[in-house]
Amino acid sequence: MKSKVIVVMPAYNASKTLKQTLDSIPAGSFSDILVVDDNSNDDTVLKAKELGLKVIKHDKNLGYGANQKTCYKTALEMGADIVVMLHPDYQYDPRLVPFLAGLIENDICDVMMANRIRTRKEALKGGMPFYKYFFNRCLTITENIVLGLNLGEYHTGYRAFSKKVLETIDFEKNSDDFVFDQHIIVQIAVAGFRIGEIPVGAKYFDEASSINFKRSVQYGLGILNILFKYILHKWSIRNFKQFNIKNKEN
Repeated sequence: MKSKVIVVMPAYNASKTLKQTLDSIPAGSFSDILVVDDNSNDDTVLKAKELGLKVIKHDKNLGYGANQKTCYKTALEMGADIVVMLHPDYQYDPRLVPFLAGLIENDICDVMMANRIRTRKEALKGGMPFYKYFFNRCLTITENIVLGLNLGEYHTGYRAFSKKVLETIDFEKNSDDFVFDQHIIVQIAVAGFRIGEIPVGAKYFDEASSINFKRSVQYGLGILNILFKYILHKWSIRNFKQFNIKNKEN
């Protein structure tokens, strides 16, 4: 039986790129698409409805992490077997949706991530600012050492999860901000799920969402904080509820 694949799009001011993103997703690679709008200032909601997509709009801006929480909770309520998060800003290549979902459907991985940094040259040529590349590399090395993993990149926003993963970890206890992306990876590592990667080119342009230098520093410090908590939790020095397994019987 074919898995129900739901593509979730955490949106904020994505009106100009939403259709282009949608049109680039291979036909037949998904069952449904959900757009969660985090109180955009443009007509993202109107555009999504015109395209026939299911839309949820936050009454106020709750943050990127809070947007993902709504995406995943709603996708599970819709009966998703696999959830693929794709930003609607056309920064990531939508053609990878069937590959991300396929490795989960075939029980090769539980989680898939699209790695933007195949080579330094390619990442910088795509427009990634050098300071982001540098901190990406430093944080990725640190996270691999602490978590005992060997991932090429932790900071991609293009990911896919099995239903079992999202029902097992307690992602609602995570940050409502950008560091949510790292919280959920640590939870997945603690739970022992299999994480895979696939390379993807990423583009940086005016309409593509990206945080500035100040927010990047805050993001980096947030990652170090969650890694410190993970170490305390792993060594049984202090228990953090967000690392506890919510449902072991999936």
